[in-house]
Amino acid sequence: MTIEEQLGRDEGRKSSAYQDQYGYWTIGIGTCVDATKGCGITDEEMDLLLANRIAKNKSQIQEQFPWTTSLDEARFGVLLNMSYQLGMHGLGEFRQFLAALQQGDYEAASAHMLDSKWAKQDSPDRAQRLSEQIKTGVWV
Repeated sequence: MTIEEQLGRDEGRKSSAYQDQYGYWTIGIGTCVDATKGCGITDEEMDLLLANRIAKNKSQIQEQFPWTTSLDEARFGVLLNMSYQLGMHGLGEFRQFLAALQQGDYEAASAHMLDSKWAKQDSPDRAQRLSEQIKTGVWV
């Protein structure tokens, strides 16, 4: 047995937040994140979670939309950003945007992004920045 196996057994493994036996918010394998107890995750843990999610989303985007492998880094970054916020299902709902992007029509893709509830109500500042990134191919 390893310490990882032992802690997994003793603490349990949960993929979403839960309250432990004392009522403190906890994630993963007994990692307290409850601010009322002075807990949280480190910058390194945040960066690790971010890197794992980006890698997962990148793989899923390229699998679901194989044509995206020909996009430049900044435009592909928009897809990563959107999938990070909206999930893969949410990204897939932007059918006209994706079709225009696949055709290389960045002006139309940008316009389709902005013609959405996401851009008008949910995340207007983010949508404006990302639509500019689609148009120019430059990180914003």
